[in-house]
Parts: sequence; C-alpha cells; structure tokens
Amino acid sequence: MSNVTSDRIRMESLEQLKMLRPIDDIFMREIFRNNKELTEFVLRTITGISDLEVTEEHSQYDLQRLLGARSVCLDVFAKDSKGRRYNLEVQRSVNGAEPKRARYHSSSIDVELLDTGAKFTDLPITYVIFVTETDVFGEGKLIYPIDRINTATGKPFDDDEHIIYVNGEYTDKGDDSDLAKLMHDFLCSNADDMLLPLIAESTRYYKTNPKGVEYMAKNMTDWGNELKQEGRQEGRQEGRQEGKQEALIETALKMLKKGVMSFEDISEYSSLPLDEVKALAEKCKPAAT
Repeated sequence: MSNVTSDRIRMESLEQLKMLRPIDDIFMREIFRNNKELTEFVLRTITGISDLEVTEEHSQYDLQRLLGARSVCLDVFAKDSKGRRYNLEVQRSVNGAEPKRARYHSSSIDVELLDTGAKFTDLPITYVIFVTETDVFGEGKLIYPIDRINTATGKPFDDDEHIIYVNGEYTDKGDDSDLAKLMHDFLCSNADDMLLPLIAESTRYYKTNPKGVEYMAKNMTDWGNELKQEGRQEGRQEGRQEGKQEALIETALKMLKKGVMSFEDISEYSSLPLDEVKALAEKCKPAAT
C-alpha cells in the first residue's frame, strides 16, 4: 500500500471516528472494553439492580461451546458479584434485534455456562439486553422488560432468564431519569453533548486523547480492511448463488452499518454503483427528531 493511499485511509478513518456514537458497535465495544465502572453503571441503570457489582467484563466475547451451530460474538458480556450474567448488545437495525435473536443469545449463554454433569438448577440468572436505535415494539416506551409467565396462573415462570429492550428512539423530553439520559448519550457523537459523565469520559478519550485517537484510527483501518475482504467474498459468493440484486444490497448495508469504509470502497467491494450506495446510506440515517 502506498503512503498516499495509507494517508487517505487514515484521514477517512479519523473523519468517520468523529461521527461514531456508542450505538455503533465498533465504537461501543471500545468504550466498554476493560471499563468495569462504565459497564456497572450502564447495567445498574438498565436493570434497576442498585447493588450490582461487576466482577468480570469482556468486549466481543466469543461463545466457545456452539460447535456445529451458528456462532455468537457478544458485544459486552459481564458477570456480577452474585454470579448473574449480562449480555449487552447494541443494534441499529430492527432486523438485528428480532425476538428470536434474543432467544438464541439467551440459550447460547446457558450452553456456555452449564458444564457437563451440572444440574439445571446451577444455571445462573441471565440478562440479555438490546439497546436499539429504533423503537422495535412501536409503543413509545423507554424500556421493554420481557419475562416468561405461566399463562394458566398468570404467575412468573421463574426460570431466571430475563430479556430487556431499551428504546433509543424514546423522545420524552420531560423524562429526567438516568436511563433516558443514557439513551440520549448512546446516540451522541460528541462527548460534550452527553449528559452522563462516565460515558462522556470514555467517549472523549477515544475521540480527543491522542492515544485513544491513534488506537481508534489504527483499528478502524484494520476493521475496514477486514470488511473489504468480507464484502468482496460475500458479494461475489451471494451474487453467484442468488443471482439477485438483493444480495449485493445486503452486503453494502452491512458495510454501511459498520461505518468504517468510504462510499467509494463500499461501491467497489459490493459491486453496486456509487449513486446506489449513497442512496442506501441516506435510508440508513436515523430520522430527525
């Protein structure tokens, strides 16, 4: 790679970094990485568990026991002092937050945590949490807690499995709760516009601190290269197998949502015209509130 090309890619990465928000997964996993304090605050705020104390935190955690099944890489996976487990996911697309995905995450975590010969009663309390950019359920609620119930008795099923959706599209300006502030901050690209100090501090480090910026610039270039290769392979393979425009569009959308490639590169590696890539990017933008 020439110095000119390398410099261009770096400049593009720095420009894209300015626009990244905590709701964008490549940025989210970095601001939470090795940051127990932020993870603990966010999990307390979402679950309402005031004494929640994080003892382990992992970003981009690969579940190991799904041999032969669809793999799962968790955005954030944490354990607290009482043995409860938490999976925190951010999803910009409604398609990435469908109920059966939450079900699969929850069941995959159970497989990961239950050793051979262990009792089913040894399964820990689990929380699978989706922070979504849009209102998945369309009811205007800030938070959607989901638990099984016995429909015959109306009582809780008590399987210790909890699923929570948090709505990033929530717009009640009169809501001064930490959870409402958190959703506001998840959609901010500028730390100075954030309302909560912990998430603002972590965001500011990766956007303005020279060490944080250098780390992000390097890794965004690496992620971009990986996506180019992935996009090239998927675009060609799906195009051959499907013979449909939809396969190429899906490839382009995936790269747009990652936010680490220029429109020109996406056009090149998805085989879509540049004008069509730009039109897709416009459709991906969140609606103005």
